[in-house]
Amino acid sequence: MWAWPPRAPPFVLMRPDSLVMAAPEGSLRKRKVGGAEHSPASPSALTRDPADSPAWLHTGTFWLTRVVLLRALAFIYFVAFLVAFNQNKALIGDRGLLPCRLYLKNVQQYFHGSTGWSPWTYTPTIMWLLDWSDMNFNLDLLALLGLGLSSFVLVTGCANMILMAALWALYMSLVNVGQIWYSFGWESQLLETGFLGIFLCPLWTLSRLPKHTPTSKIVLWGFRWLIFRIMLGAGLIKVRGDKCWLDLTCMDFHYETQPVPNPMAYYLHRSPRWFHRFETLSNHFLELLVPFFLFLGRRMCVLHGVLQILFQVVLIISGNLSFLNWLTIVPSLACFDDATLGFLFPSGPRGLKKRVLEMQREDAQRVQPKPRYLGCVVRQAANISLGILVAWLSVPVVINLLSSKQVMNTSFNPLRIVNTYGAFGSITKERTEVILQGTANPNASAPDAVWEDYEFKCKPGDPWRRPCLISPYHYRLDWLMWFAAFQTYEQNEWIIHLTGKLLADDAEALSLLALNPFEGRAPPRWIRGEHYRYKFSLPGGQHAAQGKWWIRKRIGPYFPPLCLEDLKEYFKTREWPLPEPPSRHTLK
Repeated sequence: MWAWPPRAPPFVLMRPDSLVMAAPEGSLRKRKVGGAEHSPASPSALTRDPADSPAWLHTGTFWLTRVVLLRALAFIYFVAFLVAFNQNKALIGDRGLLPCRLYLKNVQQYFHGSTGWSPWTYTPTIMWLLDWSDMNFNLDLLALLGLGLSSFVLVTGCANMILMAALWALYMSLVNVGQIWYSFGWESQLLETGFLGIFLCPLWTLSRLPKHTPTSKIVLWGFRWLIFRIMLGAGLIKVRGDKCWLDLTCMDFHYETQPVPNPMAYYLHRSPRWFHRFETLSNHFLELLVPFFLFLGRRMCVLHGVLQILFQVVLIISGNLSFLNWLTIVPSLACFDDATLGFLFPSGPRGLKKRVLEMQREDAQRVQPKPRYLGCVVRQAANISLGILVAWLSVPVVINLLSSKQVMNTSFNPLRIVNTYGAFGSITKERTEVILQGTANPNASAPDAVWEDYEFKCKPGDPWRRPCLISPYHYRLDWLMWFAAFQTYEQNEWIIHLTGKLLADDAEALSLLALNPFEGRAPPRWIRGEHYRYKFSLPGGQHAAQGKWWIRKRIGPYFPPLCLEDLKEYFKTREWPLPEPPSRHTLK
């Protein structure tokens, strides 16, 4: 299972617990042209007439790398802000399942009502500066600003430090008030990746190829250090965690029991056992050995990038792990220089590849040093400061990696600049699900009461429904329902809040679900939680022939039948507004 660190004060519902680089310039191979040898970086090679021979980009520069990195990071930001815009109001809005206004008030109370520096450092968020009377507006404002800025970077491929810092601050502001809904490891990973992305860019110039601001090698090392820690942390937590990673049996269970399976997982689960053993060994190779390729020169660094990207693509194909694997591809891109990534760009006379080649030629022919501009000086100082900061903040992270008591997905600072990572340190061996059911019968214990299932957007429910395919999008409630299934409702009070909202036919809560069985009718009198065990049907078997993707068996009750009257005191003690059922209903 996944885990994450608790980041809530004692009075808040606790959350469940949840590559460095090769030298950028390798030795340059010589090639013979007309019987004479020329170094690729020599002026004679760089000034060769393109009409006589093809123009090849040379190793050691990272102009195109920056464009690819920025666009990839902007894409992840766009998805993350889109998820926030679509779901935050129902999750942490004014009448959300865990309202962020209450959370911020609790933080203030924890610091004795202070609105000074202490609450800011504990929960860094722009929300402290905004009017709390309409949190839905504030949440939408931050999400829409993030969508707009990330769209600009994604389309243009250019950014400056100010713009990237704004994206980072906006998303950090949402993560730090998101509570359990934003407790996944990839939230911290996006913030760390986004923080490094700030230093990829010029201070204020908006250009895809800012001539006087080459991509900083310090920042590239920062990205490689990030992917190194991500992969090695994931590998170490596995061999130190569940013994099935050592006896090579974890993949026998993973596809069926992962949080949100997709259709491919249904078929991969039935792969031969030898294939599952091969998958597990390959995982250990890619997470425990391949990260060290980053230290072994340019070619091995490039090989590392290729292997890790292919690994993430396989994970994307085999499960709905939010934007985690897409995000993990981003720092892997720092393994490639312009010569490696040139194939991604057209070769036209006005294309980026042509302009980079001209800049490489100018650089090789330049005798006088480049003029220094104020922005360049500021940025160089910022990059050096970044290197020192990352090195300092990496000390507890490295200690954690070397510890036999390693923890994963933990932040050691409130800004989440350098974090620990890991994935699937333990594997659940059977899948259980919580199914919410409602009845219109006034007597919940009546033998003739008809209980109807609510369906979530993506998590397993109806055995006849095909597993969804949504990555990189993310349904936060569906993921938390997976965790709730192997815990208790007392550990997940939000599920009782959700129940109360469904009893009142609350539109925001229903927007998080795929099917309301009482649509067009009066809301249910009672809702209960039922605990089921789920298994994939056998492809070609009896159940599959009936159209079933899943076989389920009831385990027992998860929580007893509840009505709105039962929840009044429960809601009042938690300062949740009691949902009001509609006075009348229009049949559709």
